[in-house]
Amino acid sequence: MAYRLPHWFTLLKYTVYGLLMINVFLFLQEELLALEHTFADGFAASDLIQAFSATIDTAAWVVLLLLFELETSVLPDEKIRGGVKLSLHGIRAFCYLFIVYAFYGYLVELRMLYNVEQLAAVDACSLLGGDWSRLLTIDEYAALAADNCASLGAELWQVGGFNILADSETLRSVQLLGWTDVINAGDWILVVLVLEIDVRLQLAGKYSDHLLAINKVVKAVLYTVLFGAAIYWWFEGDFLDFWDAFLWLFAFIFIEMNIFDWQAETQAEQAKAGGAAMLDQSLESSSN
Repeated sequence: MAYRLPHWFTLLKYTVYGLLMINVFLFLQEELLALEHTFADGFAASDLIQAFSATIDTAAWVVLLLLFELETSVLPDEKIRGGVKLSLHGIRAFCYLFIVYAFYGYLVELRMLYNVEQLAAVDACSLLGGDWSRLLTIDEYAALAADNCASLGAELWQVGGFNILADSETLRSVQLLGWTDVINAGDWILVVLVLEIDVRLQLAGKYSDHLLAINKVVKAVLYTVLFGAAIYWWFEGDFLDFWDAFLWLFAFIFIEMNIFDWQAETQAEQAKAGGAAMLDQSLESSSN
């Protein structure tokens, strides 16, 4: 279907998509740095999703986003048939597996943040030289050193069975960030399910005004939750997560506009076809 918006809009859209691709590497860099403090001695295949949940999640979503762009804006309706349709849906299903897998990874990471043990009567500075790290925020750590051990205070927690220390305030903050990751990831799964319904109903020509009204209410709730998560990351100073959430909201606004344009074009074609049919009937009646 032809996208009729101005060229600058298309340029902005693909710029956002490009920035999201860059975010895959930024998350990978962040999680590789975190490995120095979590799985420093290596990790098993079963730990992969916990170690790289954000990278896997973002990469799968980028592929999924591009597939939605193809189906809602780039490819004409008549091309989305047979092998092309099966390929698009097959790759999307593969992406969904990774997205659900990443969601499980966020749950595992959240469980780790609650797997804590209080270190009673232990002074953080007494642990210097023992290969300990200090939890700063989610997925960010610093080696325990003489210039930062005293600020940990008297109430210390060991996190996730690793040599990672956290004070009570930091631990609570990171646990809330962990919950935000889980809620955000789960909400995006619901968003994409609604979009999947959008695409299938549109291709089948079964989108009624009643269904469209329900769809708008559901999406308003889902996107409000996502916006709230982005704002929370901003106030917590987690810039990468905020930036990533901001870009994703923008990206799916573009997809929503694609679908809106698609629906308007389909309705116009149906109205044109209906008008032509009425004209044919009128001409046939006149000739009789």
